[in-house]
Formats: sequence, structure tokens, C-alpha cells
Amino acid sequence: MNKRALIILAEGAEEIEAVITIDTLRRGGVCLIENMIDVTVAGLAGKEIVKCSRLVSIFPDTSLEAQVNSLYDAVILPGGLKGTELLSEAQLVGQILKHHEKEGKIVAAICAAPIAFKSHGIANGKKITSYPSVKERLVNNYQYIDEEKVVVDGNVTTSRGPGTAFEFALSLVEQLVGKEIVDLVASQLLLKI
Repeated sequence: MNKRALIILAEGAEEIEAVITIDTLRRGGVCLIENMIDVTVAGLAGKEIVKCSRLVSIFPDTSLEAQVNSLYDAVILPGGLKGTELLSEAQLVGQILKHHEKEGKIVAAICAAPIAFKSHGIANGKKITSYPSVKERLVNNYQYIDEEKVVVDGNVTTSRGPGTAFEFALSLVEQLVGKEIVDLVASQLLLKI
């Protein structure tokens, strides 16, 4: 059964987190034909090229607006402070996150992106983590975890930052298609897990 993942990309996103997540999920989607993960990269501002935090440009597959009525197995937010602020301000992002959370689908954020969860009222009271510098913005609404690179609480997955992007992405692959696929992907990437 195919699984579908949506990655929402805003100007100023942290490119390491975006690209590692996109790549790792797509690798997980081709390991076994019956365990496909279809990854859609949607630009918050449309289909135009997105300039990320370190000036790397990424061309999204589609616009976020075109995905508003689609249902995914996972909705994923890369970090980057500027990108996170744009995600936090976008009503459409909130609408999509709320719909997916209500449907029990995975909602995931890395680095500063859990701020967008807070802005849109997502995962209130759940265990999360984030980039250390944004912790104080989150501790009153969540059970904040400092010690773990990736925190999974039900359908909510969060992670710390660029250095934890592989663990974040592999956690999502495992949740979507299982540990066997994670082992295959990690082996292909020469990662020890």
C-alpha cells in the first residue's frame, strides 16, 4: 500500500533538514515495491523556486494551495527560523496540519518548526523537542524533551536540528513503512543506527 508524505517548504527553510528528509523518504519508497512512499514537496508561496536559509534553491513539485484537499499519511515541516515564521503565519498550513492531526495522520516538525505547531494549536500537551534556542517558546504548551534527538508521541514527531535530520527522516520511514525498510535505507546511506 502506497504511503504519501507532504513536505511544506517556505523561504528560509533549513535546506539540510528538507533535503535529507525528502531524499531519505524517497529512498524508503523504492526499497520494496509494496512499501512505496510518494513524497510531494509543496511550496508555501507557490511552485516558484524556494531560497533556503543558506541560499540553496529548491524547486518544489507543486504549490501548497494545490494540496489543500489532499490527504497524506505524513505532513512534515523543515525548520529554519525564517521558514518557520512563514509557516507559523500561514492559515493554509494551520488548516492542513489540523486536518491531518484530526485524521490521526503523522504531523512532524524539526528544528524551529515546532513553533508552527504552537501557532496553529497542534499537538498541545504532547511530548516534543526542538532546536535549543526556541525551547522557551514551547515549554508552556508541551512536555518538552531535551535528551532525545527525535521524539515521537502518538502521531506527532519532532526533532532537534540539522544534525538530527537523518534520525528524524528514518523515524518517519519506520512509522510509514516499517523497520525493515529503515535498515535497508540506513545500509544504503552507510549510516549506523
